[in-house]
Amino acid sequence: MMAHEIFPYAAFVFGAVVGSFLNVCICRMPLNESIVSPPSHCPHCSYQICWYDNIPILSYLLLRGKCRGCGTHISFQYPLVELLNGVLSLFLFIRFGPTLAFATLFLFCSALVVITFIDIEYQIIPDEISLSGIIVGFVLSFFLKGHTWLNSLFGILLGGGSLLLVAYSYQRLTGKEGMGGGDIKLLAMMGAFLGWKAVPFIIFASSLVGSVVGVSIMLFQKKDSKLAIPFGPYLAFGAILYIFYGRPLIRWYLGLSGFGQG
Repeated sequence: MMAHEIFPYAAFVFGAVVGSFLNVCICRMPLNESIVSPPSHCPHCSYQICWYDNIPILSYLLLRGKCRGCGTHISFQYPLVELLNGVLSLFLFIRFGPTLAFATLFLFCSALVVITFIDIEYQIIPDEISLSGIIVGFVLSFFLKGHTWLNSLFGILLGGGSLLLVAYSYQRLTGKEGMGGGDIKLLAMMGAFLGWKAVPFIIFASSLVGSVVGVSIMLFQKKDSKLAIPFGPYLAFGAILYIFYGRPLIRWYLGLSGFGQG
């Protein structure tokens, strides 16, 4: 096997290893616990996890999803996050190769993985990720080919401003808060990394998927429109969809609607 043929496999392994750390962030950040100390341990018996029990995906399978110390079931979230981040890393590497764009978007997608799982469980989006992400995304725009600081700045303003306007309008019309500030800051972060052109696509894609899933859940659970459904995961889905298929889908839509003609 040639050296360059190993790189995609290495990208997957790297993403899965980072995914193991993302699990720590997902579990500890909502509880305001340090993500550095103490070392990884079982939350039930405090058994300190050895390195050979912390190999992404493989250790979960070998341990049959149970803690070596007390035998308590280990959440399937752990291998799922590792696998998901590994696959994202692999696809990003195939798309962008060993470039700064790959490193930037890998960082971005890893942040989205953490945000998604935290928002599903706790319905919060940590400011430590979204606000820091806005700054990091803007700074990196000075170094990325085909992505300017103006594009990033307009993305921040359009991303944060558009959802802020929607949230304000909804609250004025209904007297209730319909969208949290975390979603507003998250879309601003997405604009910082992906530019302003990504924002309309992300809003449309996330709203479409969110509406379909949300209505399906309400019908299945027989609950009304007051059911709280976190919007962060849908925004994350829209952003990742834009990275891989955004431009072809936009061209397809414009051609279908007739705007791409002429």
